[in-house]
Amino acid sequence: MRFIILTKRSILIIMLCAILGIASASIGLNSVSKAVATVATERVIPIYSVDTKDKICSISFDAAWGNEQTDDLLNTLDKYNIKTTFFLVGSWVKKYPQSVKKIAKKGHDIGNHSADHAHMTQLSLDKMKAELKDCNSEVEKLTGKCPTLFRPPYGDYDNNVVNTVKEMNMYCVQWNIDSLDWKDPSSDQIVQNCISKLEPGSIILLHNGAKNTPAALPKLIEAIQNEGYKIVPISKIIPKGNYTTDIQGHMNLVEN
Repeated sequence: MRFIILTKRSILIIMLCAILGIASASIGLNSVSKAVATVATERVIPIYSVDTKDKICSISFDAAWGNEQTDDLLNTLDKYNIKTTFFLVGSWVKKYPQSVKKIAKKGHDIGNHSADHAHMTQLSLDKMKAELKDCNSEVEKLTGKCPTLFRPPYGDYDNNVVNTVKEMNMYCVQWNIDSLDWKDPSSDQIVQNCISKLEPGSIILLHNGAKNTPAALPKLIEAIQNEGYKIVPISKIIPKGNYTTDIQGHMNLVEN
């Protein structure tokens, strides 16, 4: 019978190996846990654009504060017989009810832009729902129609925001083309900012209160049309049915 004699050095080596083994196992478990957590909390993406081969796009206006330029924008849209989408904040709706009625009467989409232009990601779920419901209610009182489109103020969203919007049978809509009109570039630069990124299914962001947007709008409409595109409201560019959005926010219908 053989006896194994363990020296102090051998014992230390064995103990070190055991510690390393336990540490490796722990790291492995942590990695698996993190991977599972990542899958479980995969980010939900709003609609930034629509996957289509048709040369169609949408122009949208966010209205949160001033109203001095709204009539000019509406007159230009009338001149070119273009229908667009206006995302209105509830407080704006209360302050300018006649403009809301005019937007609706002229056949433009009216979308929900929250009640008070709050950062939605900083709100509780109850407060988030209240922001959506309050704005919808104000618009419906004036137009008879409840908005089905929502744009988060500041473009600020997370999974709770997108999922809450979906639960309320609404579409959470962003944009894939920022005109940057809010930075007050020249009208020509606004047009260039949009045309340089235009593609089928694009959604363009403008603002009803930006300094040079009224001057840019006719140029933008003509530039888009010269590229062979048709401009339609967002409600007309979004296909109805179950959908997914990829990491870039391209909307695709889910085939049954």
